[in-house]
Amino acid sequence: MAGLGFACLLLALAICVYGIAASLYGVRRGRPEFSESGRRAVYALAGILTVAFVVLELAFLRNDFAFNTVADTSSRTTPTFYRAAAVWSSQEGSLLLWAWLLSMWSSLALFLTRHRMRDVAAYATAILLGFGGFFVSLMIFYANPFATTNPAPPEGVGLDPLLRFPTMMVHPPMLYSGYTLCTIPLAFGMGALLARRVDADWIRAIRRFAFAGWLFLGVGILLGARWSYSELGWGGYWGWDAVENASLMPWLTATAFLHSLMIQEKRGMLKVWNVSLVLATGTLAIMGTFLVRSGVLNSIHAFGGATLGVPFVTLIGVLIVASIYLVLSRRDMLRSENRLDSLLSRESIFLANNLVLVGLCFVIFWGTYFPLISEVFTGQESSVGPPWFDRYTVPLALVLVLLSGIGPVIAWRRATFANARRNFVLPAGTALLALGALTAAGVTRKPLALAMFCFAAFVFGSIGQEFVRGARARRAMAGEAPPRALLALVRRNRRRYGGYIVHIGIAVLFIGVAASSSFQHASELQLKPGQSTKVGAYTVRYVRPTASITPKYDRAHTGSTLALGAEVDVKKGGRHVATLNPSQGYYASQEPSQGTVGSLIGGQAVSHVSIDAGVTRDVWSAIQPNIEAPALKKIVAAGNRTLEPEQAPVALLVLARSYLKSAPAAAFHFIVSPMVMWIWVGGLIVFLGGLIAAWPAPSVVRARVAARARSRAPRDLVRA
Repeated sequence: MAGLGFACLLLALAICVYGIAASLYGVRRGRPEFSESGRRAVYALAGILTVAFVVLELAFLRNDFAFNTVADTSSRTTPTFYRAAAVWSSQEGSLLLWAWLLSMWSSLALFLTRHRMRDVAAYATAILLGFGGFFVSLMIFYANPFATTNPAPPEGVGLDPLLRFPTMMVHPPMLYSGYTLCTIPLAFGMGALLARRVDADWIRAIRRFAFAGWLFLGVGILLGARWSYSELGWGGYWGWDAVENASLMPWLTATAFLHSLMIQEKRGMLKVWNVSLVLATGTLAIMGTFLVRSGVLNSIHAFGGATLGVPFVTLIGVLIVASIYLVLSRRDMLRSENRLDSLLSRESIFLANNLVLVGLCFVIFWGTYFPLISEVFTGQESSVGPPWFDRYTVPLALVLVLLSGIGPVIAWRRATFANARRNFVLPAGTALLALGALTAAGVTRKPLALAMFCFAAFVFGSIGQEFVRGARARRAMAGEAPPRALLALVRRNRRRYGGYIVHIGIAVLFIGVAASSSFQHASELQLKPGQSTKVGAYTVRYVRPTASITPKYDRAHTGSTLALGAEVDVKKGGRHVATLNPSQGYYASQEPSQGTVGSLIGGQAVSHVSIDAGVTRDVWSAIQPNIEAPALKKIVAAGNRTLEPEQAPVALLVLARSYLKSAPAAAFHFIVSPMVMWIWVGGLIVFLGGLIAAWPAPSVVRARVAARARSRAPRDLVRA
């Protein structure tokens, strides 16, 4: 099986080399049959990498520890669900996933454009195959997923316990789909510049892929935030970690592009800006992969051990130099057809929106790479923390939310003051009403949060006004009932109103972020059973210790061998609110030096967070039991001396009983965060709006079917 997988990689590299040569020869020499052969090479690459990926997936599911990557990241005690996801937890498996997803999305893009822009598509084919060849080469020469050891070890190290979380089955493929989808607009943008075809055709061809990349990246980011909040045991959902930032940067530039492309489509403006955003987004996607898997910056996400810095830096350098050269050499062809007519127009608001998004991206880029920048100039690696990021990103986020409410209601080209005043009365009134209510509630001590709430209210008033006006006009024309008119309005204008729903979701999400970060109450302290503490308006009491042992026959479902925790009672004003059960799971290790009992619980300990989630607040809890207490250490030491491996679980039973009988003081972490739920609700609204905007309207589908039927009619007549 390993030989088959490696042979697939060698064949995939050969296909990439051939496809690049055929595509470039075909477009440069005017030989469309070679360009067509290059396009089919992408299909072949997708097929051969599918076989390779299936081989590796089967190795994980069959516990084939002859594969080094399986032995390093899986084990027989790893639950089957997580063994399937362990493929992309390793350096080698994640590279294979990246290359496979790239080949699949590239095949779809080239299939959909097979009858359009043949010269642009030929260059794009060569570029996409270049990316594919790069990642396949990394696997062949640096990180081979099919490397084996003979004889195979009897057991694997096991999957990192932090990754045993349901969203890990979806989070990495979502992010990697977003990254790979971002390379498709990059390839077509470069192809358009190389072919000197800079009209709006290439924009229309890649718009849906840019939107899909934006959507997948957004979902991946949200799932990662949920994982951090529910699994990592620190109580936050965003820590400005290097890999978090790496996924956010291309999402920001993709957001900017999706707004500014409308200006190019409607007015023929911002051509240089749009192609630069496309190239920057694709390059940042490659840089995101570089941060995840190169090991060049410390990150809780960078689980790979090998350093792939030199190849990635080389690729990124080539992309940056090529992008700058192509844009500068084609700048005369990229001149705008029109100019900005007025600062009071939708074009100017979209441009301001773009500048804010790019400004956010630059701030995050500088903070993320500052350790490398400081090392180059000073010889010492320095870093910046969350307060530095917050200082610059919060004001920009406030402006961004405000602009997202202004854009939908202001006119194209030139808006009159009378028109603007009429459009902004309701949104401004909504914001002022929110300001009055929040001031009366005493929220004024957090002015930035107050501003965010008011700006979000402005967005709700602005977007709500647009929906009401559109539905009212629809009712007047079609005589439909209000719900039916609203549904028909969205169906016939999916892109516009789907975008409006996205704006609402972003505003809701930022409300959750502002409330949870500004009005959070946290407490970290040691408690013994029976003791209590105050966290904000809540009283939490450590009622009693808890302990559970996972039998060996059931360990394949849970993963941990032992869990020690607590039952915590939460009250507010003397009234019972919730019962929390935080615990810490202990996993087996492969270190024989820890002894027969010590090795059962000597692996990485992982917090099992307990949360009472609500519409207005979350009560979050985590515990770190003192397993190093003398009484517990004595039990482990005695078991190591006297018990055989098959008898070792008996010592865990004694340890659990001792902990329940006389638990030492445990370290607790309690957090009360207002409105955290609205972060996830806002994300779902964004996802829904994105799906609506990306889904083709029925009229478009019918037009495409009719066009294909007309193109087939002459051929059918000839055959007849």
